[in-house]
Amino acid sequence: MKAIQQGLYLVTPNWDDTDKLLAATERALGAGVALLQYRHKDAGPALRERQARALLALCRRHGVPLVINDYTELCQQIGADGVHVGGTDAGVAAVRAALGPDKIVGASCYGDLPRAVAAQAAGASYVAFGGFYPSRVKQYEVTTAPAIVARAAASIAVPAVVIGGMTPANAAPLVALGADLVAAISSVYLADEPALAVGQFNALFAARNTGR
Repeated sequence: MKAIQQGLYLVTPNWDDTDKLLAATERALGAGVALLQYRHKDAGPALRERQARALLALCRRHGVPLVINDYTELCQQIGADGVHVGGTDAGVAAVRAALGPDKIVGASCYGDLPRAVAAQAAGASYVAFGGFYPSRVKQYEVTTAPAIVARAAASIAVPAVVIGGMTPANAAPLVALGADLVAAISSVYLADEPALAVGQFNALFAARNTGR
């Protein structure tokens, strides 16, 4: 399994325009993305496979792992690097059993630290907490307290992702508390220049790691 690096965890928007999606993603990947998740809740099977294959080719060129949201069979079919499991999706243990030990398996844990501990025990490669802030893309209750990031750092060994309305400004305190990755959609894909937005997120980790 590829090691998961600290930094920006880029998640794709529900764009049917594949050329637009690939162009924005390539600019972002070139700026230094740690992990890419393909997520398109409204796509049919043909579009989903076509976009996932094209994104995988981009990721291979840039050396970035590609995780598929929800669809274990699609991950296996195209040879992607892993799957992200949501709260209503197949359990972590089942996905880990299907994919084997070498793939990435991520788990949504919301504001639930015991869920994260259980996900790690079941074979999760990382756990995701949130939402922390209102999102322009996903509808959910904004109930996750920032303190969970520090608590997670003390009780789990796998990387912790923070998600939900992330901008470089409001992600900063969560990175300072120990978040390993910041997941973002709109802040990058709706930015005038995706590469600049990626750089702003990465600067948070650079500042923390250099003690600034």
